[in-house]
Amino acid sequence: MNIPLISMALSQGQIQQQVSIAVMKKALGNQEQQGVALQKLMNSADMAAVEQSVRPHVGGNIDVKI
Repeated sequence: MNIPLISMALSQGQIQQQVSIAVMKKALGNQEQQGVALQKLMNSADMAAVEQSVRPHVGGNIDVKI
């Protein structure tokens, strides 16, 4: 039994696991940020639709003078 070799392999396995967990946490954080941004975008789109339904004449025409 080669104790130093087993110890190194175990240590490398633990490091790989820690790195994998850190990468997954970062990916989860990015997904959460994208979800928040998407919710804000959808809320702003809803407000534009509400405003358009309240004042449908606004923004429908462009006055041009030459």
